[in-house]
Amino acid sequence: MKIDTNEMAKVEHATGTAPRVDLYSGIHKALRALMADILVAVGRMDPEDESEFDWVSSRVLQLAEVCTSHLMHENEFVHGAMEACQPGSSERIAHEHLEHGDAIARLKGAVQQMRASQGELRARAGLALYRQLALFIAHNFEHMHTEETEHNRILWAHYSDDELMALHARLVASLPPEENLFALRWMIPATTPVERLQVLGDMQAHAPAPAFAAALDVVQPHLDLRGWGKLTRGLNLAPVAGLVEV
Repeated sequence: MKIDTNEMAKVEHATGTAPRVDLYSGIHKALRALMADILVAVGRMDPEDESEFDWVSSRVLQLAEVCTSHLMHENEFVHGAMEACQPGSSERIAHEHLEHGDAIARLKGAVQQMRASQGELRARAGLALYRQLALFIAHNFEHMHTEETEHNRILWAHYSDDELMALHARLVASLPPEENLFALRWMIPATTPVERLQVLGDMQAHAPAPAFAAALDVVQPHLDLRGWGKLTRGLNLAPVAGLVEV
């Protein structure tokens, strides 16, 4: 059973008009949180601690795979919808996606070079990776802003909320459950209490009970007591025994 991450948090236009379904908001918050967390991990990594070194370098490779998958999903589903209604509207970002593919390959190469080094060379390779990753993330942050503004204007001009929700459903249905759970792990802690309820409330209403329980298990360790309390109250769930919100 697919787990619907439902990243379509409703946001208001900059012009103050009615909220619209936003295909980008939730998943981009998740990506920003993930990227920032990994960047910090690389920056403070101890290259002489083998277990830490292996764990951090594997996280960078994981980020590379996540970014590759995200590009593919946007190309197939979102860009396809944009081109169907306004040919050429996704061309600029599609070109940036090609550049991102090259940057991802270089990032993987930097990790492999670091892993092959020892001693002082490893420390230097770690610093070089940190700086390369920081620039990669900086460009991605700008890239996501363009999608959230320019692309949303096109989507909102040509598609109804129901059509955008149907597009999102098709995208989610194409993902393996583990990818959806990974997205939830980073999305839910990075979003507002209202957005969390939109996502998990929809799952509570429509997903099988085991899938909903799995989602809660994934996100609970990454919410503080106040956030978890707001979520469980909103979902009408019993509080966890022994936990007191402060």
